Amino acid sequence: MEEHFWTSGADNVRATTATNAVMVFPYPPCILQGDQIWTHLGQRTGWRSVVMAERRAMRCRGIAILTYRVSAEKADVPIYKALCASTYLNDDDSWLRISHQQTAVT
Repeated sequence: MEEHFWTSGADNVRATTATNAVMVFPYPPCILQGDQIWTHLGQRTGWRSVVMAERRAMRCRGIAILTYRVSAEKADVPIYKALCASTYLNDDDSWLRISHQQTAVT
């Protein structure tokens, strides 16, 4: 599910993200919530390849936190490396992302 966040485009992100979710991005630095996310992500999704390492997951009842190191690539853009964390809420047997944060690494 998290790999699709990177590779499937904005429609998939919208379908798996809660209405009033919060996302934090390093470049340009911003904290986005709700509809602000879709304006920002419209130009920043669709990575052609993603490698995730140091994956960790923690689950407590209906909440899951996923953390990982990502290396993502798409045409005409330098390889992007970041530490990421996403929090999901199980809402009526459907997992929805309620937060996502990226910290760029060099």
